[in-house]
Amino acid sequence: MQHFRADSPTGDIAYLARSRHRIPALVALTERPRSRSELCELTGVSDSTIRRTLDEFEDQIWIRKDGYQYTATRLGEVIASGMEELIERVETARKLRDVWHWLPDEVGEFPVEMWTNLTVTVADPDSPYRPVNRFEFLLREATAVRYLRAEIALMDPCFDALRQRINDGVDVTVIGRPNCNAYFYSNYPEHNRELLQRDNFTVLEYDDLPPYGIGLLDERVIISCYEQGSGTVRALVDTDVPSVHEWAQSIYERYTADAHPFDPQSTVE
Repeated sequence: MQHFRADSPTGDIAYLARSRHRIPALVALTERPRSRSELCELTGVSDSTIRRTLDEFEDQIWIRKDGYQYTATRLGEVIASGMEELIERVETARKLRDVWHWLPDEVGEFPVEMWTNLTVTVADPDSPYRPVNRFEFLLREATAVRYLRAEIALMDPCFDALRQRINDGVDVTVIGRPNCNAYFYSNYPEHNRELLQRDNFTVLEYDDLPPYGIGLLDERVIISCYEQGSGTVRALVDTDVPSVHEWAQSIYERYTADAHPFDPQSTVE
């Protein structure tokens, strides 16, 4: 096909990507002039390989030789920057693809540049509690906690961390489904009775919550991805991007407006 010819833009991209040393070498030459031996050491390839690569870069006007050193031209800088941006976007897409179908649709509307600021923690067979452990770490540092569909906060070991934050005086508000609130109250009756007496702990209920959770831990936004049916935490996404925080806060406030307080007396023991 026409766009896969060697003498085409995609041909240049394929050339750079085909060998692992070419992009790092070109990027290195945008940072400062370097000798051939420096590039050999930096990329881990032989002198003959780097010499051939430099000759090819010169043919493309991506670099120029100055004495015994080489440096990128402005054209080479543009190519190197574009390849770095492409790699960053592909890395971000690879990071998100395992959790994409669990995320709120609005995440797909965020600017692509914002995606690179998302920390994605995914459970896998060897580390099923990685998302839970990530949340526990973030929870222990929080000075204010608001959470919509907060099942992850009520799981071991997060529940102990949550109790500690409440005992430390941190304001905590959670909005849960009625059956979920009733389940955790029934399983931890003594702890919950004690916590519900605290002025800085509020439990609200809402019947029809989204399939994901949204937490606001100070300025950090948490999106907890649950497996439908089992409620297993499959992934945790967190970020401190202000515009994401604004979006998450609007979602949280929308549900808070219609939520009602949890009534322990309505719990069936």
